[in-house]
Amino acid sequence: MFTKDMAVSMLREKSAELGRLPKKSDFCGADIARIKSRLGAWNRALESAGLKEKTKKS
Repeated sequence: MFTKDMAVSMLREKSAELGRLPKKSDFCGADIARIKSRLGAWNRALESAGLKEKTKKS
């Protein structure tokens, strides 16, 4: 079973490998779908993985 922790780990590992924020294009379609199914929209997924600060709405 694919868990939230696994999705976070995938994002963090890819970020460490690339030395930057991972983009959707850095993953295959199946991995993107699995990450988004556990963590939500891409920006929210990056926030959940601690890779991006949450944006503040005014």
